[in-house]
Amino acid sequence: MDHGTSLLLGLEGVEVVGVSVGGPDGRTRIVDVGTSDPAASCCPGCGVRSTSVKERVVCTPRDIGYGDAPIMVRWNKIRWRCVNSECARGSFTEAIGQVPRRRRTTTRLRETIGRAIGDAARSVAEVAAGHGVSWHTAHGAFVDIAATALTDPAPTSVLGIDETRRGKPRWVRGGDGRWVRIDPWDTGFVDLAGDQGLLGQVTGRTSAVVIDWLAAQPAPFRDAIEYVAIDPAASYAAAVAVALPNAQLVVDHFHLVQLANAMVTKVRRRVTWDRRGRRGRSTDPEWANRRRLLMGRERLSDNKYQKMIADLRAHDPGNEIFAAYIVKEELRALLAMARSRPRVDDSQIRERLYRFLDLCAQVNVPEANTLARTIETWWPGICAFIRTQVTNAATEGTMKRPGFSSESDEGESETCLRSSVRRPATARYGWSTTVRPWKGAREQSRSALWRRSWGSVWKPCGSGATVTVRPTHTPTRRSRSSRRIADFAANWPNHAERTRS
Repeated sequence: MDHGTSLLLGLEGVEVVGVSVGGPDGRTRIVDVGTSDPAASCCPGCGVRSTSVKERVVCTPRDIGYGDAPIMVRWNKIRWRCVNSECARGSFTEAIGQVPRRRRTTTRLRETIGRAIGDAARSVAEVAAGHGVSWHTAHGAFVDIAATALTDPAPTSVLGIDETRRGKPRWVRGGDGRWVRIDPWDTGFVDLAGDQGLLGQVTGRTSAVVIDWLAAQPAPFRDAIEYVAIDPAASYAAAVAVALPNAQLVVDHFHLVQLANAMVTKVRRRVTWDRRGRRGRSTDPEWANRRRLLMGRERLSDNKYQKMIADLRAHDPGNEIFAAYIVKEELRALLAMARSRPRVDDSQIRERLYRFLDLCAQVNVPEANTLARTIETWWPGICAFIRTQVTNAATEGTMKRPGFSSESDEGESETCLRSSVRRPATARYGWSTTVRPWKGAREQSRSALWRRSWGSVWKPCGSGATVTVRPTHTPTRRSRSSRRIADFAANWPNHAERTRS
């Protein structure tokens, strides 16, 4: 075969000796190649070139496609005897750069697979099926390409920490034969002040794993962090206090409102059980208004609001449910000060906090008192949110993007995530050293440029879907809902006085 055919194949280290058509389908092009690299006959142990042939073997490494018809590379290579008597290796088989030892795929195929998964944000299973390899081979190629593409994260002033759940807890046998529980929780670290997206991800959600990840980062990275946004999780707060003593902890306000809504629900259920001796039914006014109790006052019309008040006062003599609702709205008004224009000062924040705590003390509802103690415990982080408007929303969004869960032989669960904060061409790779997918894990083949909305509807994000959150960020225009919350917060004392009376 002439030299031009070898150039057309483009596989360095081998030359084409023949081309035929065959295979099970009768249309596969079989390319027979031989070794052309002189270094392939050198012993990998001692480096001495061998001239003693032990046997000839044939292998068919998987290669990239060429045209529409399938192609199969059939490599006729030699197994040599090592002629160096002092070498511990008795024999060796030829290997080239494109097909290393103990590999059944070419290097250029693995690079193609890895970049298809990382740059194009395609599913591992989809790419594996397209190139005719297994899931493990495709994932291993992605891990290799990610190791070269990833760089150390650049310093950021705002760091977000959040956990994500991957499947259900499972028990597997470890390498020593013992049963090990796989923790389905992973902790992610996200850049909230820039466009780096996902900076890192570790298995578990304990203080130890967070401290270890932060300790592994260089000192300039840790020193540059000014704010750390977290959910109200004691383990993360303890880790930040140890690893980043100079950083300001910021508590995400969404979870505080969630706690307030949970408090209202607990009061409603307790009152129903104490009054009726059973769970709520559709005929109970408090059960019929359960969703309205979880809605903000600014989202309720005056008619619905007055009807809810009338129903609750008529069937709740102690007025505990509506008092819990007032406490919840007072907390929302406190948190809404973060969006106040002009900006509020510390005295106004303290005054609003006092009004909230005083209201909790006056209504004297056990669940409201528990919420008040929680707010007091996390108040430094809550006050930092009101001053800076830093939230953990971007971290939540990054951790909830389509990812792939997997487990290692040692029973440690890790996640292979790709942050789509950047554009696909410069997407940041996230990878793990895992080798086996979760049983029943679903892999999303949607592009990272698409976002899943409520009701399983995929909608295009576009480049404007990513919002960078900074401590000095000032929105140019508030939404109607934000303005209504601010107006409601300013007029809230009237509602509170009405409730006390």
